[in-house]
Amino acid sequence: MMVHRRLLQLAGDVRTPVAACAGVGLAVSAAYVSQALLLAAALSELVAGRYDAAVVLLAWAFAVIAARGLLLWARESVAAWAGALIRARLRDRLVARLGALGPAHLTGARTGRVQTTLVDGVEGLDAYFSRYLPQVVVTCCVPLALVGWLFTVHAPAAAVLAAAVGGVLVVPRFWDATLLRRGRARWAAFAELAADYLEALQGMATLRAFGAVGRVGAKLATRARELYLTTMGQLRISLVESGVSAFFVQAGTAGAVLAVAAAPGDAWSAFAVLVVAVECFRPVRGLSDSWHAGYLGLTAADGLEELLSARPAVRDGGTGTAFPARPEIRFDGVTFTYPGAGRPAVRDVSFTVPAGETVAVVGPSGAGKSTLAALLQRHHDPDAGVISVGGRPLGELTLATLRAGIAVVAQDTYLFHGTVADNLRLARPDASDADLERAARLAHAHDFVAALPQGYATPLGERGATLSGGQRQRLAIARALLADAPVLLLDEATSHVDPRTEEALARLRRGRTCLLVAHRLAVVRDVSRIVVLDGGAVIESGDHATLTAAAGAYHRLLSAQEVRT
Repeated sequence: MMVHRRLLQLAGDVRTPVAACAGVGLAVSAAYVSQALLLAAALSELVAGRYDAAVVLLAWAFAVIAARGLLLWARESVAAWAGALIRARLRDRLVARLGALGPAHLTGARTGRVQTTLVDGVEGLDAYFSRYLPQVVVTCCVPLALVGWLFTVHAPAAAVLAAAVGGVLVVPRFWDATLLRRGRARWAAFAELAADYLEALQGMATLRAFGAVGRVGAKLATRARELYLTTMGQLRISLVESGVSAFFVQAGTAGAVLAVAAAPGDAWSAFAVLVVAVECFRPVRGLSDSWHAGYLGLTAADGLEELLSARPAVRDGGTGTAFPARPEIRFDGVTFTYPGAGRPAVRDVSFTVPAGETVAVVGPSGAGKSTLAALLQRHHDPDAGVISVGGRPLGELTLATLRAGIAVVAQDTYLFHGTVADNLRLARPDASDADLERAARLAHAHDFVAALPQGYATPLGERGATLSGGQRQRLAIARALLADAPVLLLDEATSHVDPRTEEALARLRRGRTCLLVAHRLAVVRDVSRIVVLDGGAVIESGDHATLTAAAGAYHRLLSAQEVRT
């Protein structure tokens, strides 16, 4: 019986459904035992020639059989209810954990591996909690109770059954460590293969463009074959364990019969031994079936442990719940190095974004622009220095307050597989249809949305694949307008601009404190101030005219872009 300590801790969240399943399982076992004892008593009455008493006992046995049928139905119903509840609770907990870990965790984890834990791992835990753990309770209670009672009926047969029950519960445990070790290795291989398949599907266009579909397919087939061989090897060990269990079951039953033959008693004791021997091992056989059903969840424990024990990149220790209405953003001596990196991504960065104004951060690729955007959202905390909003360090605000006060329009707009309205309401779930249309009009998105087959009720493909880059960008702007946050972060949001999108961005910036991270310098000419980064440090700062006249790094970047265009 493998009972994983970490999974038992998880069971604290699902104690009620597990207990309900165990209770119904014990009731089913009680029905089986009652039926068996009634049949034993009826047979002993028949042997004694008391036919009327035998008929009454058989009638009671049939009543118990009918009740057992209802209990079996109840057990399956309760298991289904418990399974659905357990899956929902565990997934809610894991998704909440992912939310707490934030984007910093996902950048270092494979999406397919996390997805496999959330989907296949939780599905396996359903059977582990709703079937295997309740059956462990039944297996620990029923055989011991029956053997203990049988000592009052026929001690030699009870001693044989006790030895057999002990053997079937203890001896197979010698294989448990090997099974668990191989199961964990199999789960790791399974999760990696799932991640590879997801990555191949997401990058199929790239694979086709470079003629790499066949090569990647062959690699996946090889890894799938290795997983198959690992699984078969694991099953062989499991079959050995099942064979040992079956031996003790059969040997215990035969030994009990021989004990009765060697020391015969009355008819009742003989029949009692026979039927109790069967019922002693029924829970053990049920445990074996439940074990195989819940084994996937047991081997997924490592993936769950990895998620639940991971430490968030930032601690949500702030208490402030009021975001400043017209905040000033201040970076003061900010230095940050990504874990495992050899040098800081940004170092000693200081500048201010005045309330209601726009400051642009520009520089070559790898200069640290997006790092500043991530630090402003507190995906990470700086190693040194302070970032403040409205005079308050970011750490003093709760993460929910901070992120509700910042509207983000990123370079890669993420749209979910839902309707246009669903994607817009991510920013404000209570927004009315009129609110959606107003925001879309301001973002110059209403015309193309209205032209879609079902307007705002049109389902979008995954990641908004049915829309162009510019259309996705306008929906992102509309979503930011709906959020109506006092701080606006435009993180390379000018990658798909046309004149109407540029106008929508200008409207979005109006009246908000805006940090504009830009690679295209044509969109930063009218901002209040331009901060030039290189190598993670601020090397220039000023407005467009001043920096152009200085003929420094900004001027060189601008000249290089003008040459390319």
